[in-house]
Parts: sequence; structure tokens; C-alpha cells
Amino acid sequence: MSDMARSITERIARVVGSAPVALHEPQFEGNERSYLRECIDSTFVSSVGKFVDRFEADLATFTGARHAVAVANGTAALHVAFRLAGVVGGDEVLIPALTFVATANAVTYAGATPHFIDSDERTLGACPVALREYLDSVAEVHSGQCVNRKTGRVIRVLAPMHTFGHPVDIEGMLSIAHDFRLALVEDAAESLGSTVGARHTGTFGLMGTSSFNGNKTITTGGGGAIFTNDETLGKRAKHLTTTAKLPHRWEYTHDEVGYNYRMPNLNAALGCAQLERLPQMLAAKRRLYERYAEAFADVPGTRIVAEPTGCRSNYWLQTLVLDPAVEHERDAVLAATNDAGYMTRPAWTLMHRLIPYAGCPAMNLSVAESLGRRIINIPSSSFLGC
Repeated sequence: MSDMARSITERIARVVGSAPVALHEPQFEGNERSYLRECIDSTFVSSVGKFVDRFEADLATFTGARHAVAVANGTAALHVAFRLAGVVGGDEVLIPALTFVATANAVTYAGATPHFIDSDERTLGACPVALREYLDSVAEVHSGQCVNRKTGRVIRVLAPMHTFGHPVDIEGMLSIAHDFRLALVEDAAESLGSTVGARHTGTFGLMGTSSFNGNKTITTGGGGAIFTNDETLGKRAKHLTTTAKLPHRWEYTHDEVGYNYRMPNLNAALGCAQLERLPQMLAAKRRLYERYAEAFADVPGTRIVAEPTGCRSNYWLQTLVLDPAVEHERDAVLAATNDAGYMTRPAWTLMHRLIPYAGCPAMNLSVAESLGRRIINIPSSSFLGC
């Protein structure tokens, strides 16, 4: 074991205690069992029930979004958001190369082509400076649409992602979206509880989406949501995700191709209980970050990612970044920590390196490539900060 691998393993153990320790586990210490029992007793366990309505209302209140639509998972949320943003077959959608595959998959479900953009070393999200320079060289606005001069396709949407819960430079993204006539759809799957100033991520663009998978800050087991401040889009999102069924006491009439994407009442019951405890979990995850920051302060060649200036991060996944000079140590660190029972993982394989997306258009991805070689996510469960 290398000295760096040993040092990092020791620091993690010092902060989180005895192994084994998972990367991120849900915590159920509130009304989860009570609400699930109530849901079961009511027999309304599918996509109709009071907990779905309550969860949507609670999400809207917490985030400040005017409308929240609960769906089956984060990928479904993105798929519908892209469709509502006007994405059609043959379009391109700008997404980070450093993201989870769901972002690219949702673009493909909408019939479009992912167009990969580079990252910012500081936020880990898309870099507005590099993106603007790139678009100036390859795109032009024609008849109110952004067109890729190299492919001839319309670039319809810019979809930045708030990586590991840290807010992207959203003002920079909004400026680019405005200047290049792009709809902005925020992939806020990882950033429930993160804010830019006083405003919640996922509420800046035309729409935002979230995920409540079992490894997220709060979970509904499986689930996601679409956020928007546009009343028409909010109604359309609920209609499309409910198989485009027209309301009626007994008839089944559908006026367009819709999706069976609504969140079941059982999942929403779990979510309502989780949301009640979200402020405490966010505070615990912040304490965990502070303990990690202190523990790693004297480890050369490493940094713990901190929230960007003017932002407040939910610290979903605590993230260690190695300096370029020691990036060759990454796999040794991953092996040592996992061998010791402390689950760690690298960043996702970059999207342009995946077989389905190898031929997609992309800008220079040098920063994302570098980060992909240096990122290590370390144990992040909220109860570890207690």
C-alpha cells in the first residue's frame, strides 16, 4: 500500500469510525413506517393518493418552485422535461461529459443527440467560459434557433448538472442560454437542498429535475420530480406523466402519447417523511464535510470539494480530488479504502467514452478528462456527521 493510500484510508477511518462503511445509505428515523402503514391501510398504493399530492406540495414549498410533479425516477423526469422544452428527433442537447448516464439516456429517449461539454475545476459542473468560447466557434443563431454549423442540427437545450450536489455556475449558464436561444433544463438530480444565493437549484431554468433514488440525500425508494415556475408546463408535465389521460369518472380517453411515469403513493409516503427530516440531514452532511476538511487539511496532493462561493451545497457525496501530480495514485487509494471496508468510488465513466455515445459531438473535454482521473467519492451518509 502506498503512503498516500494509507494516509487517506486512515483519515477516512478517523472521521467515520470502524468499517464496514457504505458510500451512501438512506436514513429512516422519522414517520416513514407510520406513513407507509397509513398508505397500505388506505389501499391507495399506486399513482393516486393523498401522499403524492402532499409530496408535490411539500417539494414546491421546500424548493420555492411554483409547480412540482412527482414521477417514477429522475431519468423519467429528464425525459419529459426535454420533451416539454421542445426537443424533437434530430436535435442536439448540450450536457456535461462528467455526469451520470441517465442524463445522456434521457436525451436519447427524446430522439435527440447528446452534445458533450467540458467541466469547471472548481464547481465540477459545466464551465460557462469554455462553453461560450466553443459555441462562438461552432454554432450560430438562425431564425431564433441555435444551429450546429458542423452537423446542421438544431441545438435545442442546455442541460447543466449540479455535480455531487455542488451548484454549477448557473448565472453563466443562463447567460449562454439567453444569447444562443437555448432552453435551460437543470439536471438537479443530486442537489436537493443546494442553493445559489437564496434560490434553490432546479428553479432557475425553464424546468429542473430531481432524483430520489435510494442513494440520494432523501429517498422515495425510486422516484424523481420535475420543477417549473410555468403553470402551463406544470400542467403539461402532470398530464404527460399520467399517460395523457383526460380526467373523467370512468372513461379512459388519452389525447396524445403519454407516459406511465407517475410516482406511486407508497413512494410518496416515504418521501413525505424524508422531507420532514431533510433540514437535519443537510446539517449533518455539512458537519461531515467540515470533519473531512479538517482531517485532510495536512494530506499533500488532496482537496475536499467545497461549495462554490455564494452557494450552499447539500454535500450529497463528499468528494476528494487528487492533484494532477498524484493522479496515478487514484486506483491504489480506491483499492486500499475498499479493502479496508470503506466504500469509495471514482467518478462515472465520462459519457463520450461509453459505447452508445462514442460518436456524439463534443467540445474539448480536457478538464473533464482530468477530473475523471482524479475524483474519489468517500463515505457520505448523513448519519456519519452525527
